[in-house]
Amino acid sequence: MTGLPWDASYQDGPAPWDIGRPQPAIERVGSQGGFTGAVLDVGCGSGDNALYVASLGVSVLGVDVAETALALARQKADDRGLGVEFVVADAFQLEQLGRKFPTVLDCGMFHTCDADERPRYVASLASVIEQGGTLYVLCFSDIGPDTGPHPVSRQELRAPFEAGDGWHIATIDADRVLTRYHGDDGAPAWFATIQRT
Repeated sequence: MTGLPWDASYQDGPAPWDIGRPQPAIERVGSQGGFTGAVLDVGCGSGDNALYVASLGVSVLGVDVAETALALARQKADDRGLGVEFVVADAFQLEQLGRKFPTVLDCGMFHTCDADERPRYVASLASVIEQGGTLYVLCFSDIGPDTGPHPVSRQELRAPFEAGDGWHIATIDADRVLTRYHGDDGAPAWFATIQRT
């Protein structure tokens, strides 16, 4: 996918999802020791989640199609003295990275995929996650008032993983996603922990 529409979101100030800090759900996973080995952050944006994970002493690769976001992420990494790698990559062609990771993070990517794109995206994720590895997905949910754009149901989140080979959905829990437009409590979300078997 071309990065131009996404890149435009960062041209005139912060993007709607760029809150200048990691998502609370990601901090919670980190505080519980959930990030192990090398971590791939898919759709990393300007890098706040990736930088948080790196601050825990974990190796992180952040990928996105938006060059402006990646430039911001690299500057933040330099400012904080964190050795995080940020590269341009298409979330639908992650196999081109030529690497596998024990932990993969998707914070806000899944819900941008249309129904017909989700199987391709899940197959792309499968190409970069190690057997026995863990995928974390934080996405907008369709439950409750004041939902975010492109909300998905629990079944819509579950379906492409159940249809694909080698996935075990450990949990899908109700959570929140902070944005620049949803107040202090954020928008309704799902947080999924999915194992690669």
